[in-house]
Amino acid sequence: MQSLKKLYKIGHGPSSSHTMGPGFAATYINQKHPSATHYNVTLFNSLALTGKGHLTDQVILDTFSPKPVRFIQAIDINKHPNYMVFEVFQGDTLLDSISVKSIGGGDILYDKEENEIIDVYQEKTFDEIKAYCTNKKVSLYDYVIEKESGDIQAFLKSIWEQMKKTVEKGLNTEGLLPGDLKVQRKAKTLFSRAKVNETDSQMQNRLVSAYAFAASEENGAGGIIVTAPTCGASGVLPAVLYYLYKDSKIEEKKIIESLAVAGVIGNVIKQNATISGAVGGCQAEVGSACSMTAAAMAYIEGMSLDEIEYAAEIAMEHHLGLTCDPIDGYVQIPCIERNAVAGIRAINAASLAGFLSDTRKISFDMIVNTMYQTGLDMHPKYKETAEAGMAFFYKTKK
Repeated sequence: MQSLKKLYKIGHGPSSSHTMGPGFAATYINQKHPSATHYNVTLFNSLALTGKGHLTDQVILDTFSPKPVRFIQAIDINKHPNYMVFEVFQGDTLLDSISVKSIGGGDILYDKEENEIIDVYQEKTFDEIKAYCTNKKVSLYDYVIEKESGDIQAFLKSIWEQMKKTVEKGLNTEGLLPGDLKVQRKAKTLFSRAKVNETDSQMQNRLVSAYAFAASEENGAGGIIVTAPTCGASGVLPAVLYYLYKDSKIEEKKIIESLAVAGVIGNVIKQNATISGAVGGCQAEVGSACSMTAAAMAYIEGMSLDEIEYAAEIAMEHHLGLTCDPIDGYVQIPCIERNAVAGIRAINAASLAGFLSDTRKISFDMIVNTMYQTGLDMHPKYKETAEAGMAFFYKTKK
């Protein structure tokens, strides 16, 4: 498995596969061909159907600016859901044709280029990781420190700092999100309505929801966020960690350590299944984020390795089959609310794991494989195309 630096990325929303990935590809091509005068960019499948709402065209235009770009939309079920072809011209001469897959989490793969894939973790499954930690008598956090380069702690601290900034900016911003849906930002209102006379659980749910809305609304507006593991699911982990830090007074050192634990869970999913909504549906995005968050909370609460695994498993199990059906292709409805619900569910999963882990029957590796197979079996219309589910019925209602 690759470094956590390939899982957590800081960049512009609203979509890791539809915005970050294409932006990274365009940056690479821009640097490779400085003499280019213009470009043809063909967007396939999910990118063709929802790319505009996800600002795919905008990030490519901004990267290549002021050079002109002509966009072509195409459907080819034999190609990856997030497939792009960049034709690079100098005058009338075709300099290069570069094919790229945006595979989720901001990661990209080039068809005919050398793809830099460096594994820093030899273990591929959670069972292998658990066996390693048990044999060496180390925690998941210690495992990450041992495997990663020396600056991983500073990296995780920078990730946490950005998560805080994103939540705090979202809490203090009002108005409409960009796009035709005219979605009103709600984070500030949710936060202001958290009443001191509410029960502890009501207060917790209200605050976690406000923090999730804050981060997710920043993502929907194209703001700076952290992929955790994706842009579309970037509100879940920050919301719960911010709640634990701000309202439960957990020290930042423990919060940063928990990011490493969450990263291990995200890496296992990314290695053995997918974190792309276009491949696996929203179960692969919000479901993965919920698993990561449940594991982080279980670690913060001092749970055992088995209990951490069970928390992550419960969180994913109850997202199985979740479709990705963004209305009009915007990462707004139902994405923002889903992040809030998943944050609360992650807390519940960690709580259940604390007293049920000795009776469990399902391993985390099993649920990851189940999620992946479910995603492969899901009809393509339900995977980030805006052609089915709520997206379809909203469109027909208009």
